[in-house]
Amino acid sequence: MTINVAVLGCNGRMGRNLIDAAQQHEKITLMGGSVRKGSSFDGIDLGELAGIGSIGKNATSDLNSLVSADVLIDFTSISSTFEHLKWCKEHNKAIVIGTTGFNDDEIVKIKEFARDIPVILAPNTSVGVNLLFKLVEMAARAIGDDTDIEIMEAHHRFKKDAPSGTAVKIGQVIADTLDRDLNQCAVYGREGITEERDPKTIGFATVRAGDIIGEHTALFADLGERIELTHKATSRMTFAHGAMRAALWLSKAENGFYDMQDVLGLKA
Repeated sequence: MTINVAVLGCNGRMGRNLIDAAQQHEKITLMGGSVRKGSSFDGIDLGELAGIGSIGKNATSDLNSLVSADVLIDFTSISSTFEHLKWCKEHNKAIVIGTTGFNDDEIVKIKEFARDIPVILAPNTSVGVNLLFKLVEMAARAIGDDTDIEIMEAHHRFKKDAPSGTAVKIGQVIADTLDRDLNQCAVYGREGITEERDPKTIGFATVRAGDIIGEHTALFADLGERIELTHKATSRMTFAHGAMRAALWLSKAENGFYDMQDVLGLKA
């Protein structure tokens, strides 16, 4: 049994990889992809967009032409994602959201949509990264209160949000495990002469350079030793394949708000 999937924002960097991954997957049928109204990519063959050759299905700016999709996959922008959520609610469609940069209030709004449709919100759909979340939780539980915690991330020069959604998720996992409020304990920059480090803070460091796909490290440092948990992505296809896995899982799920930890069965 296969499911029908549509890729929203199919002309973007991730969109093109999602097209490729959907075409490769034996249990997924790629039935369409969307672009913004007025886009020069409207009507272009999806396979040509992805660089895999013509597949006989074209990009469209009309979401209503995607109504036969079981699951929509969205790696677009915050404003576009909310428009897509409205459409999915109106047409009773499941959606996998890989868009990043949502604030707390926006996440609450997404959860409201999830009362009526199945929604996965995943700042990172890589299987490896989601395993990292679990390892970070284990480390925080074992040594978090006795170590200085820093999160380092690096991405390509074109990434707009900082720190990355994945880095924030790592910080949130750690804060939740240690019963801390990330909004209160996060430190996003240090400059000049500062006081001694507050042991209850969680630091973030961000790099934007070149074509770095994505690198994340959670550092737990004590006097005399440190533990570094790192994930490095060398291809966007790892995120695309993870998104296909999420779409398959979500196609069988009830209405609700989920993440990749649910998909991978990593929740306690």
